[in-house]
Amino acid sequence: RRRPDVITTTEWHAPVIWEGTYNRQVLEKYYKRLNITIGLAVFATEKFVEYLQQFIQSANKHFMIGYNVIFYIMIDDFTRLPPLELGPLRTCKIFSIIKKQGFQDAILINMKNLEMHLIDSMQHEVDFLFVMAVNQIFKNDFGVETLGRSVAQIHAWWYFNNAKDFPYERRPRAAAFIPLEQGDFYYHSATFGGTPNEVLTLLQTYQKGAIHDITKEVKSTYEQHLNKYFFLHKPAKLLSPEYNWDPNFKTPLQIKHVNIAWQSEML
Repeated sequence: RRRPDVITTTEWHAPVIWEGTYNRQVLEKYYKRLNITIGLAVFATEKFVEYLQQFIQSANKHFMIGYNVIFYIMIDDFTRLPPLELGPLRTCKIFSIIKKQGFQDAILINMKNLEMHLIDSMQHEVDFLFVMAVNQIFKNDFGVETLGRSVAQIHAWWYFNNAKDFPYERRPRAAAFIPLEQGDFYYHSATFGGTPNEVLTLLQTYQKGAIHDITKEVKSTYEQHLNKYFFLHKPAKLLSPEYNWDPNFKTPLQIKHVNIAWQSEML
């Protein structure tokens, strides 16, 4: 009601989180009683390790302030790990990326590693888990308003464009196929999250679809697989473009409060 200029609720009655659409005091009162722990998993592999220090520094300042947080860093070269300073209630766990035999795709390898650690330890350590791309910077508080059973990030660029042009996978033989004239939003692969069980289901579904495509000699992007998953399994909460805004775009009036800025170019 306070944001008539934007979509605040989906057709399946999931909230879309914008500045001014939630009461943080009420949410804080609820979640403080639960003594929750939130995990944040990030991949710092190959050239993307250059973003890691800035990402963690900004997350340390803005991500779930006042709550127990575990940063899970997945890295392929420990010698390039930068010094990381963490504040109170924050801990960090470092995992080495293990390359699986027969797996060539880097994202598939990463997600297989995340699945393994999620099953082995993460699911017993956190109540909610976010998986984020490392080439982002937290600009303002990313708080408990974002928590939900399953959480998807609306793609900033495509929110403001025609739905018929969404870059879904349209080839019927691909696992990520979404038929023409169907689809809800176009989701950005920069962020997804939810309960550990929901995140695990997404990871396993993606891997199954990616392997299917390999056998069919068709390759969809990871983001297209993510969109297919959320097309079939509607997210319980959606994050508005304010949670992943590219500063290279002209900022429209609907963007009141940039919480995370996307870095589309290398440092």
